[in-house]
Amino acid sequence: MTPSLRSKTPLVLALSLALGACAVGPRYEAPPAVETPVAFKEGSGEWVRAAPADGVERGPWWEAFQDPVLNDLAARVEVSNQNVAAAVAAYRQARALVAQQRASLFPAVSLDASGSRSGSREGGGTGSAIGAGVGGSGSGSIRGGGARNSYQFSIGASWEPDVWGRLGRSVDSAQAGAQASLADLASARLAAQGELATNYFNLRQQDAQRALLARTLAGYERVLQITRNRYEAGIAARTDVLQAQTQLANARAQLLGLERQRAQLEHAIAVLVGRAPSNFSLEPAPDLPVAVPDVPLALPSTLLQRRPDIAAAERRVAQANEQIGIAQSAYYPSLRLTGSAGAGAASIGDLFSASSLVWALGASLAQTIFDAGATAAQVEGARAGLDAAAARYRQAVLAAFQDVEDQLAGVRILAQQVALREEAARAADLAEQQVLNRYQAGQVGFTDVVTAQVTAQNARSALVQLQADRQSAAVALVQSLGGGWGGLAAQ
Repeated sequence: MTPSLRSKTPLVLALSLALGACAVGPRYEAPPAVETPVAFKEGSGEWVRAAPADGVERGPWWEAFQDPVLNDLAARVEVSNQNVAAAVAAYRQARALVAQQRASLFPAVSLDASGSRSGSREGGGTGSAIGAGVGGSGSGSIRGGGARNSYQFSIGASWEPDVWGRLGRSVDSAQAGAQASLADLASARLAAQGELATNYFNLRQQDAQRALLARTLAGYERVLQITRNRYEAGIAARTDVLQAQTQLANARAQLLGLERQRAQLEHAIAVLVGRAPSNFSLEPAPDLPVAVPDVPLALPSTLLQRRPDIAAAERRVAQANEQIGIAQSAYYPSLRLTGSAGAGAASIGDLFSASSLVWALGASLAQTIFDAGATAAQVEGARAGLDAAAARYRQAVLAAFQDVEDQLAGVRILAQQVALREEAARAADLAEQQVLNRYQAGQVGFTDVVTAQVTAQNARSALVQLQADRQSAAVALVQSLGGGWGGLAAQ
């Protein structure tokens, strides 16, 4: 290397590194916040501001329902659900893209080697050649016996300094995309767990309804026997027997309908835990588990910032912001530095001799002079993409507030309805028994018995339905808050 070239090389590198600080494009700032209330409308009590963090560990929120079977099923969702597995793969793919973009910040080094043998002979014959690799500089050959050998060896490097920040912004964009994919993974996991819990409680509700209807069927059969006895004794009309038979047949048909619904829920749960429906079953549980976790009176509205879908939306705003800088870098020239060293000789032994070595250093600068407004259009499109991503983020936050308010209202109202439903069920049971006694005494007609029995059955069924609705509402609230309110005290 000549002294003049040796003195210029550090200058070129220092200049390229200094220009690397001239990154173009806007600095990322979080989207303007939407109207954020201090407290939820449906809440009460003193409010404690939570430190927003979508990565806060909430723990196994389903354990608050105190059901061992649900605990086992929810744990299996993490490793067996295919939607969660697809989200895991998407996150791995996003991380690979980050590594790929980060690699562009460093020089690329290549190594080439080749060897060939060629010759000619009279009569139009052709020679033969053997090659391994491409590239190189310099060559040497000898002619002997109509053939010659040639060997080349070279090592080269190229580097594009990130003068205008395009490569750095590409890395930041990919990093934001990976973080959004991680949040999507959390969303997929939470959605699968919430769907599993809801289906499980609905299945247990079907079990409780079936057990309740089975007891009602026993009562209908007893009433049918009473009407037959009264008809055979000439006390009651045959229409009483027909009405009792109709009521019993309808109840049996209803029981079969409950069995169909339970089978569908069981199949859905099997798919959620990654099992074939034909190889999965849950034993019936006639008693509906009614444990419902208590909702803290003071839920800070900042808990919503732990929701993975909101975190993903915000990260995509950051990703869109980086695209503006990437597009704006096209206004400026691109710089590429290259260097190589190699040797060529007629024999392998001569490749590394001083006389056969050659080297080269180069720099290239490219600038688009005219593109008919294509770059400006790309920049404007990137800005529009940022506005769209920010709007989607704000809409996601507003929708999340609505979702939480809906679920808080549901949890509150359903809890108040339980006492009323229990009172109605007790009164209906008592009325049913009294009407049946009066019918046996001949004081009322059988139509009154049917009416009292239907009313009592509906009251008992509504109570079971309400208990299951409370559990489903609690699950929905957990999902609305991004995985519950676990870890609240630690924030």
